[in-house]
Amino acid sequence: MDSLENQLLIAMPALGDPYFNKTVTYICEHNEEGAMGLIINLPVNLNLKELLSQLDDEKEKLSKEREEHIEVQNEHTDKLQQRVLSGGPVSQERGFVLHTPQSCWTSSLSLSNDIMITTSKDILLALGTSEAPTDYMVTLGYAGWGPGQLEEELKTNSWLTTPADKDILFNTPIEQRWKKATEKLGIDMAHLSPDIGHA
Repeated sequence: MDSLENQLLIAMPALGDPYFNKTVTYICEHNEEGAMGLIINLPVNLNLKELLSQLDDEKEKLSKEREEHIEVQNEHTDKLQQRVLSGGPVSQERGFVLHTPQSCWTSSLSLSNDIMITTSKDILLALGTSEAPTDYMVTLGYAGWGPGQLEEELKTNSWLTTPADKDILFNTPIEQRWKKATEKLGIDMAHLSPDIGHA
């Protein structure tokens, strides 16, 4: 099977796992060793501003950096009201930032021409300032699959896939991302039975 990197994985009604019910997952990595992705439509009860204020060891530095070096404007601080997402059930203490390209961070990986992932804390210091990427989302944790596991789940109609869409990732409200992703495939999910493919 071809790599599903930079694809959206759309949960089907047939998927039995309640955690992944109606989720859309952006696949960051997929090879013979397995797959790793970030759920992009599962918000937690926390916004970015609240998350940043909880980084106790960074809090003082954060305030100082913003006051001394960076002019914070309303258009940037507004983005701190966005919800933090649960990226998946694995390593939920780890943060991942999915964002539009910007190459100045310590630990970044380019996933496509439009999308990068950064896992280092330096990007968190910049969020809400003029130094932040144009578009971004923050997830806690990730979704992982072992070797061949995702391929098997695709065979049993647990998921549909479609190429990643920057508009869905960054411009579509969280609660509309699953519907928007399925519409990209030309499918009305209301007409799908949970038993699809097993008739």
